[in-house]
Amino acid sequence: MLFAALGPSTTRVRWPGSWLEPVEKVSTAMLRRGFEALTLATLVLGTSLLEDEKIKELMQQMTLDEKVGQLELLSRPWGDDFNGESAQWQETLQRIKGGKLGALFNGQGVEINRELQRVAVEESRLGIPLIFAADVWHGMWTIFPAPLAEAASWEPHLAYETARASAVETTASGLMWTFSPMVDTARDQRWGRNLEGAGEDPFLGEAFAVARVQGFQGNDTRANDSLASCLKHFAGYGGVLGGLDYSESDMSEATFREVFLPPFSAFVETNTATCECESECAAIRAGALTIMSAFQALGGVPATGNRWLLTDVLRSELGFKGFVVTDYNADGEMVNHGFAANQSDAARLALSAGVDMSMHSGAFRHLPDLVSNGSVSHERLDEAVLNVLRAKAAMGLFSNPYKTLDPSKEWPKGQGDKIEAHEQLARRAARKSLVLLKNENEILPLKKRGQRIAVIGWWANSTDTDGVGVIWGNKSHTVTLLQGLEAVLDSSQLRFVHGVDPSDASTLLHGLGKDSLAHAVAAARWADVVLLALGESSPMVGEAKSVTTLELPLGQRLLAEAVAKTKTPTVVLLKNGRALELEGAVRNASAIMVTWFLGKMTGHAIADVLFGDYSPSGRLPISFPIKSGQQPLYYNHLSSGRPCIWGWGWNNCYRDAPGREALFSFGHGLTYSIVEYGSPWLDSPSMPWDGELGIFCNISNRGQRAAHEVVQLYVHDMVASRVRPVKELKGFQKIWLQAQETQTVRFRLKREQLAFATPPHSDSTMLYMVEPGKFLLWVAPSSAAGEPIEFHLAGPPRLI
Repeated sequence: MLFAALGPSTTRVRWPGSWLEPVEKVSTAMLRRGFEALTLATLVLGTSLLEDEKIKELMQQMTLDEKVGQLELLSRPWGDDFNGESAQWQETLQRIKGGKLGALFNGQGVEINRELQRVAVEESRLGIPLIFAADVWHGMWTIFPAPLAEAASWEPHLAYETARASAVETTASGLMWTFSPMVDTARDQRWGRNLEGAGEDPFLGEAFAVARVQGFQGNDTRANDSLASCLKHFAGYGGVLGGLDYSESDMSEATFREVFLPPFSAFVETNTATCECESECAAIRAGALTIMSAFQALGGVPATGNRWLLTDVLRSELGFKGFVVTDYNADGEMVNHGFAANQSDAARLALSAGVDMSMHSGAFRHLPDLVSNGSVSHERLDEAVLNVLRAKAAMGLFSNPYKTLDPSKEWPKGQGDKIEAHEQLARRAARKSLVLLKNENEILPLKKRGQRIAVIGWWANSTDTDGVGVIWGNKSHTVTLLQGLEAVLDSSQLRFVHGVDPSDASTLLHGLGKDSLAHAVAAARWADVVLLALGESSPMVGEAKSVTTLELPLGQRLLAEAVAKTKTPTVVLLKNGRALELEGAVRNASAIMVTWFLGKMTGHAIADVLFGDYSPSGRLPISFPIKSGQQPLYYNHLSSGRPCIWGWGWNNCYRDAPGREALFSFGHGLTYSIVEYGSPWLDSPSMPWDGELGIFCNISNRGQRAAHEVVQLYVHDMVASRVRPVKELKGFQKIWLQAQETQTVRFRLKREQLAFATPPHSDSTMLYMVEPGKFLLWVAPSSAAGEPIEFHLAGPPRLI
């Protein structure tokens, strides 16, 4: 049976990976010190004796209505009317005064939130402080690259830096809690929420998830600039069928555990228990304070009402100590699922499953009656309240309820140095996120002098640079692509033509007239090089933005074909929040660069790379398909009994495309130099059961330009009791190579990294297992490159 109840001896192995080796050695040390500096109390939501006594006293004094109030999260009303003239404000203030509200979201501003906190602390009976929350995913005022874009840097420490900067700005704006990061593994590019996460691979996703949580929360969750994080969406949401948002996800437990669970389980402390990895099993301690339940049904049971998921796995197996909050109205929507009879039933199911706080639905207002009539136990209600109060204590709110609410420190007062530093970080992060897919005849980098450049495309002069997860942001200083180019080029070298609008409806009705085409073609004929800015706008990506095709809108494809007929060399700059199907003139362009949604410093960052001031260093965290119909497409698919050999029949191919082959594969990305990989070698042909394997490879820069290279380690289990993926990422390092330099890169591989979910037919009672035998490994620049070498994992030593 799928998702069977867990046995008494369960654990999730976790091992150190080479992703903790980013480019900046000093930054690596800083990151590690930050991890080590987290106290055990913070990691497991421990509290001081004084706080424990305070919470115990509160629990004894709280009425049933006050307990339920702590489990309510509501949207803060718009405006600043505290005089009761607004019905919404009047209701909100009365709930705060009555101790019937635990948190408010999506309302920034120190003055308003400080007054609301004053009411909670000074005018309510028990004085329990509020939490103020918001969706801040990749920047509060300074907007950094969207999460998927940042994942393309393959530098987790960069995500730590931008999350830390976001936390500084957010906490200086009267907020304490962000609904971020999203750590869903996303394998279907039709799903609109790809842009919010780190792509298709659980290993890469885990690395970035750890960095973002530590960046948001910092070394001390009680500090004024610590922003409580919220891992979402627990769990399996990235596997919605057909890539259609809010649809069900239906998968084997093995797929759930190997693909969708790892980025979450990196943050919570496991029980001390045995598994077939014996002494190598480690407790996971990364310290996320909250987790958000997902919208969808998992295996037929809505995640928000799924006790196996929220209690057996999250609490019992992983040992999570924080509190679980629903996504927006996710508990109430169980009625639409047909899983709950009404809102009261939804509240019963959600709380009983393991939800602690309800976001905005109002369903939890039925809890007093449900507890009174015995439908929900007093013990479960108290447990949920205790989880929330302990989180508030871990955030330091009982000792300082006005944390983040100091008017003298509200952003941007007196923050000139930080503002400048954050802008520099935004530019650095944006250029590291760019991925060069193609560069025929070395058309890039461009020349700053003596080259006429036509910029054609709807977003070249647009401030639509954020994508998702930005409510506020400082748009007044956003640098567009055109502005970035104008800062580098003489005006006589540059021409701009808008071309067509981003979506088909407006394009076909208004944008794609003869005048638009004529201007674009004329500019292309005038130019030595065309920069063709195509792609998706912000309204085309994100939540509820699933699509049936990954093609560019028709108007943009027709524009590309018209420009291609001029024969002027063309560089396609793609703005996108997912992998796209590239065809015709777009696919055949001289060069293609993925620019994602880069935030505030978009124009400067792209110009830095286009003109060679910075060598492109990004790599794809997702696979670009040959055809949209290949979805879901991901590199680490299971081995087939009839592998695809294109041109042969009766195998794992489509009639019109290779089965699992990508146009641009996971991990792919070019530089402005020529990087060669030597043949990898091992320190031993066999890995001891309790030892490790040393893997070495010489990486050489044969070009005349310095360059970053992302060296990737992949492994394949050749024979196992469950069919294994053709390749799995097990490590990566981003190195800096001077021209003509060779570096020897070393990876260390341990037995735990070869573990997989125990198959249901196994006699083992453990959740994960490792089997001795033969393996292949690759040290390569992408998931589709490199030559394998073989090694052997020895069995456990026999007892004599």
